[in-house]
Amino acid sequence: MSTPYQPPTPPYPLPIKAPWALLGGISPEQFMRQYWHKKPLLVRGAIPAFQLAQAAGEPIDSPISAADLVMLASQPDSECRLIQSKPWKMASGPFSPKSIPAISKTNWTLLLQGADTLHPAAKTVLSWFRFIPDVRLDDLMISLAGPGGGVGPHVDSYDVFLIQMSGRRHWKISTQDDLSLKPNLPLKILAQFDPSEEWVLEPGDMLYLPPHVAHEGVSLDAGCQTWSVGFRAATYRELLQEGLWRLAESLEAVPALDQRYQDPRQVASDEPDTLPPELVKQLGAHLKSLRLDSIHGVLPGIASYLSEPKPHAFFSGPDRPLSANAFANHLKKNPLHLHPQTRLMRLGNTIFCNGENQTEGESLAVKLCWNVLSERHTLPPLGDKNSAYVADIATGHNSLYEAYCAGWVLTTGKTKDRYNIR
Repeated sequence: MSTPYQPPTPPYPLPIKAPWALLGGISPEQFMRQYWHKKPLLVRGAIPAFQLAQAAGEPIDSPISAADLVMLASQPDSECRLIQSKPWKMASGPFSPKSIPAISKTNWTLLLQGADTLHPAAKTVLSWFRFIPDVRLDDLMISLAGPGGGVGPHVDSYDVFLIQMSGRRHWKISTQDDLSLKPNLPLKILAQFDPSEEWVLEPGDMLYLPPHVAHEGVSLDAGCQTWSVGFRAATYRELLQEGLWRLAESLEAVPALDQRYQDPRQVASDEPDTLPPELVKQLGAHLKSLRLDSIHGVLPGIASYLSEPKPHAFFSGPDRPLSANAFANHLKKNPLHLHPQTRLMRLGNTIFCNGENQTEGESLAVKLCWNVLSERHTLPPLGDKNSAYVADIATGHNSLYEAYCAGWVLTTGKTKDRYNIR
């Protein structure tokens, strides 16, 4: 029996100028400059532990067993799909364990989306890629397949890192221009696929693909696992619409706009159906004073939108929440963690969490705690030296304690409590 691989937590801060085995011996800076959004990169031994363990005669396997993935796919909050080929069929989960084929069966694939919110090992692997801004990181999807399993040749509109964690997968890629699809199928499968390169990935290997590179991966072994780190790619329209909508909402807090329009200098007009120049002039003055004609006026709304959790995310506060004073004292000796579904986004010194501004009007201590949470996704114990921080948090009238009561941040570091693993 192979032992499960234990993904190491990355150092803080990430050494983005040093060579990484994960990237084939180049630094994150080099990778972003030479490959990101530009061309594919195949990395043999991206996770050296697999090859080292094999050479030592003590092979390791995926951090999450096939049986555990099947159980995760049965949880009520899981987002998953079961795909059968020959012929193509697709069903959406959650699934009962009995409805998922045995790993020895052929031509099936289970796709478990958002695995980083369901298991700590997946969350750790996703954190390896934080040399790319959080605004672009989306989630980690795990593909579990029997021999011959796959989703057909297709293209993605986003970048993806494909990490082989168990078994082997045969990959083919193409830079073809013809991206037309086969009709009447439940999946977006290319009508024509003309591969130009192909490889078989072993456990520990990784393939990076930029957007719009046609590709197909077929499982060669029972229980084949490919972990896919995917990225967000919102349209400019989506970002600006969301930013402007939130900007419009924020105008409720501007007292000057409660005043009614006045026009004591309005002259008699022989064009009564025309928008008055005086109205245009006054509105222009308000726009200028509010900086609504600047991108900086829209950015808070965009940052708020990008920090929103996924639609299916669910939060519940602790069954027996600590008092504000007990919560603050708990943080002296214990870390504070993000809920797996929580998202953070920084704009300057402002931190947005799950769509809400957490630092506006808060004390310096609370602001600093949120900044550390945003940078590291955990708040180390405050210790006895930061008694002023503890006193501020102990008042209870702050966003950090409110986030704890809402379940957005967690005082426990226990895996089962954080990820609801049964």
